[in-house]
Amino acid sequence: MLINEIAKITGISAHTIRFYEKSGLIEGKRDESIKSNNYFHYDEETIEKLEFISDAKSVGFTIREIGQLIDAWYNNRFCKEEKLNILDEKLHSLEQKMKEIKEMKKQIDAFKKDVLNDKC
Repeated sequence: MLINEIAKITGISAHTIRFYEKSGLIEGKRDESIKSNNYFHYDEETIEKLEFISDAKSVGFTIREIGQLIDAWYNNRFCKEEKLNILDEKLHSLEQKMKEIKEMKKQIDAFKKDVLNDKC
């Protein structure tokens, strides 16, 4: 698939996909049988990675953190122990974010209660 096709499927702009490629999160391949252009082609794994990137960004992971996770899962750049350490670190980070979100929810609920009771 070409970048425009991937963009339509994932809902991620071609510009952003190129940024992810420059950041090393995904990799397009040139079709050596086609000599008339320099287009990059992408496969189903790229779609999977792009969906993962979107999900990870939505919970606040940085590009660097996402790169670590992709390396741990897809690229086999780490031994099993290193992979587990990276994954444990990310799980801990998510747990911390969930606690922070719960605390913020409590505050907003309290503010709403004050508004309903004309206390502000």
